[in-house]
Parts: sequence; structure tokens; C-alpha cells
Amino acid sequence: MATSYNFFMAEAIQTELSKNGVFLIRLNRPEVLNSMNRDLIMGLLETMNEVNNDPNVRAVVITGNGRGFCAGADLANGGWPNEKNNSPGQAAANNMEIGFNPLVRAITSADKPVLTAVNGIAAGGGVGLALSGDLVVAAESAKFKLVFGPQLGIIPDVGSSWFVPHLIGRARANGMGLLGEDIGAKVAKEWGLIWDFFPDNNFMESVLELAGKIATGPIAGLKAVVKAHDHALSTSLENQLDYERDTQKIFLDREEFREGVKAFIEKRKPDFTKI
Repeated sequence: MATSYNFFMAEAIQTELSKNGVFLIRLNRPEVLNSMNRDLIMGLLETMNEVNNDPNVRAVVITGNGRGFCAGADLANGGWPNEKNNSPGQAAANNMEIGFNPLVRAITSADKPVLTAVNGIAAGGGVGLALSGDLVVAAESAKFKLVFGPQLGIIPDVGSSWFVPHLIGRARANGMGLLGEDIGAKVAKEWGLIWDFFPDNNFMESVLELAGKIATGPIAGLKAVVKAHDHALSTSLENQLDYERDTQKIFLDREEFREGVKAFIEKRKPDFTKI
């Protein structure tokens, strides 16, 4: 791991900023497989909002402490306020409105590239949290499991009902959602649910090396690539061509493009970190 110069520890979230600009976030409820309660959700949401305003941060990694990445919502000790007359459904809808949904939006709209590093089980809403990253990688032993329907009789949430079918198609999404079976990292990569997986014994080393590579790149341009791909999912080719034109008009006038062209001409590696 790169040498860090700042370390912050909260009860449910641990963060570490390395000299190369990689901001590491660890979900820190290992005793319950990092299931999401109010403290974890709101702490992660606040952290993501702060990351956008920190010029020292160039890439973000979200992973979990212990054996799991995230086992979904904490159904036993969520810690959410609840009005006396609210039904379970209304209470859950309120919590989604103030916590879960804003978190997914904060991660997917972050100004910095976000890597989610699935170190163990990702179940229920933990699947949605994992797939909200711009680049998703997993440990070889990691598993993905949609338990909403088979175990609870409800639909997938935390964005997973959108992410999963968009990534792997309706047939496989329905298989995951109706059967609730474990999907291992190898299959997840074959299906396109994740980008890659790494051996458990050097998982975080591989993750941080990957994040470090991204952190040296043109950050705004890399995020623009992700946004272009996301935009393409909900539009026609004709509209996407217009989107490409309008976006290139902006980014070809940026300093990062000038540095990239200059480095190409001078036959050297571009240095985007000082721009």
C-alpha cells in the first residue's frame, strides 16, 4: 500500500488518503459483514460529498473490512428514526429517500473515478453498492447474491434492479433475482458483472495498483468516459453522436488534452497530476 499522510477513523467508516491521490474507504462493521445501518450509510454519503471537494483526491476505492464487502441493509439494528405510525414499507421508503438512494447517486455522480473492491460476500443491497462503482473488481473468493425476492419477497434496491440487468441482461438478472444463488467472481467476470478479479492473498495490493494507475490519468476526462457510457444506455445512436460532439468540444479545449498531445509528440508519458 502507498504511504498515507492522513488517516481518519469513524465507527462505521475508515478512510485513508495516500500520497498518490488514492482515497481508500473501508466499510467497518465486520461483525455483521458490513451490513448497512444509518451510521454507515450517512458516513459514507458524507465522505463521498467531501471527496468531491478535495483536490488531493484523484481516485476513490470502496472496500470492506473483514470477511465481507457488504451483506445489504441491517434489518436488525438499522438505527433509522421511525415515526410511530409508519408501516415497515413506509419506514423503508423514507430511509431510501434520505440515505440509500442519495448514496448511490453520490457514488455514480462523483467527480473522481470510483473503484469498488468486493473483498467477500456482496448480498442484497450490497450488490447495488458494489455495482455503483465506475470500475468493479473482486477477490477470487468473493460472491454476489440477490436475496431480496427468494428470502424476503421484495424487489432488489440500492440500484441493483437497474445495475444488474443493464450489465448482464434480463435472463441472467432474473436468474440471480429469482433463485438467490451465489455468483462467484469468475462467473461474475464472464457475465460482465465485474471488470476483473484478483487472488485473495494480494487482493488489496492489486486493487491499489489499479487505482494508482487511474489516479495518474486525466481525472475529468476519465469521468467523462464513464458518463458517456452511462448516457448511451438511455439514448439513441443519433443522440449519442450529438452528445459526443458537444462533449469533445469541451474536453479538447482542456489542459489535459494539450498535455496528452504534447507528450505524444515528445514521445514521453503525459503528466496529468500537476494540471
